[in-house]
Amino acid sequence: MNSLPEGFHALVTGASGALGAAFVELLRNAPRCASVRGLHRHSTPALDFGDEAGIAEAARMLADGPRYHLIINAAGVLHGPGFMPEKRLADLNYPQLQATFQANAFGPALLMRHFAPLLARERAIMAMLSAKVGSIGDNRLGGWYSYRASKAALNMLVRTAAIELARSHADAVLVALHPGTVTSSLSRPFRGDSIGRPAHSAAVDMLRVLDALTPADSGAFRAYDGSALPW
Repeated sequence: MNSLPEGFHALVTGASGALGAAFVELLRNAPRCASVRGLHRHSTPALDFGDEAGIAEAARMLADGPRYHLIINAAGVLHGPGFMPEKRLADLNYPQLQATFQANAFGPALLMRHFAPLLARERAIMAMLSAKVGSIGDNRLGGWYSYRASKAALNMLVRTAAIELARSHADAVLVALHPGTVTSSLSRPFRGDSIGRPAHSAAVDMLRVLDALTPADSGAFRAYDGSALPW
């Protein structure tokens, strides 16, 4: 991350997952990174997207520390106990829709609300991991209703928040970032072990993309190779 100041501070949310852990490891080994903090449900402070007050409290607890030059949200859900991505309209139900939107859209929205003020006033980057299947224009196969819709909602939230963030943090970048298929517990039921790539490689690719972004790119939807994705 050569574009960030020497001795920059980083924060990774969803740090207990494969991608989140890979980001934390890479940043800890980056010579120019002064500190990296990883948050998840069992960290201190804890970060649980099901606990609205807890998100605000986690931000409050970090407010006395350094301002962050890099914040990456790697938390999200595709499937969970008792549910898999819906293949048909007949599969839709409130519990799955609510759980998926909470993890992929509502939680990240509140993360942006409470954690954007923790960004440094100099060059800073905030990235929300999204998914190409959240692209409305690229949807050719259908299915995966709640996951697709929650990521599309996340993209709109990022786009909208980036407009507001530019007014207070002129040098900041806020983007939605597609990691590609990564070998992890999220992708494993969908041939993730055979068609995915290691989380470490994906994280390296995404850090390279983030490093090259400028404030003019804020609000964009990018893939791990830097290409722009259709909304």
